[in-house]
Amino acid sequence: MKYKLDKKIDQIIQKAMDGGEINEKELFSLLSVQPLSEESFMIRYASRKMSEAASGGKAEVHAQVGIDNGPCPKNCGFCSFAAVNKVFPQPVVRPLEEVIASCLTLEADGANAVYLMETARYPFADFIRMAREVKAALKPETTFIANTDDFDEEGARALKEAGFHGIYHVVHMGEGTTTAIHPRIRLKTIAAAQKAGLLIGTAVEPIGPEHSKEEIVEKTMLIREMGPVHAGAGGRVHIPGSVLEAHGVLTGAQTSHILAAVKLAIGYQVKGHCGGLEMGAMAGVNLTWAEVGSNPRDTETNTVRGSTVKLRQDELREAGWEVLEGPSVMFGASA
Repeated sequence: MKYKLDKKIDQIIQKAMDGGEINEKELFSLLSVQPLSEESFMIRYASRKMSEAASGGKAEVHAQVGIDNGPCPKNCGFCSFAAVNKVFPQPVVRPLEEVIASCLTLEADGANAVYLMETARYPFADFIRMAREVKAALKPETTFIANTDDFDEEGARALKEAGFHGIYHVVHMGEGTTTAIHPRIRLKTIAAAQKAGLLIGTAVEPIGPEHSKEEIVEKTMLIREMGPVHAGAGGRVHIPGSVLEAHGVLTGAQTSHILAAVKLAIGYQVKGHCGGLEMGAMAGVNLTWAEVGSNPRDTETNTVRGSTVKLRQDELREAGWEVLEGPSVMFGASA
């Protein structure tokens, strides 16, 4: 059977692959393509080739340690920590020694970066104190990233002084509507981090069936403007009993199409592109996580939802990626 690609979609794909900056209307057109169409597979192919070129053909596995869980007042409807979702009625904080041990294990397993994650209910000063202890235990060259609540310029400087190289921070889908956080606050945090010399990792997430193409375009353009070291896209994970459960979740085919279209809009200048590995690794995903401890996408107190570093490395290799050895290049280490 012969098939000819839609001319407009083909032109947008070629524009992106040639290094051109696609606009909002063009990204909307890419997102409007059916996920199982020939055009969608060409978008995925282009995303994969662009990610390979941006990262020198190397993928990374980062590792996150969650230090606490409990009813969080920010009430993000997609999060198991949200007080409104009633998953974790009682706060729990992992002991410092346990957190350090987890970080050291992940470092020894070959993670290219180690993340420390807190809920918004955890005191920021306590997070900084714990971070200093963790940083002192890690190798000096280990890339250290914070996943924390919003903060001001003073907080950004404290994170930098504690030894963090960057942060993971997102203007979520539905921010201010399905969360108790105004998008402006998220953007102020990112600006404060960049002013302090912290690098930014982010993504278009968590996407559900209820989210419009227009919002995906909006969030993608925000990311492109902020100049992160990695972008990406991710679908919302099902949390039983959550306030968003009735909306359902996207399929892997849908999310891999979206993350590929987002890569074409983000371009070559951003080395990393994160997302689900099941289909995403063939469609441009070159960054994934192993996770230990608390996790906003799980209902267990201590999770390994993100699996082990080795398993993540093996999954990337199965998709044809070479896995980086040593500190993260995405967050600034030399190749």
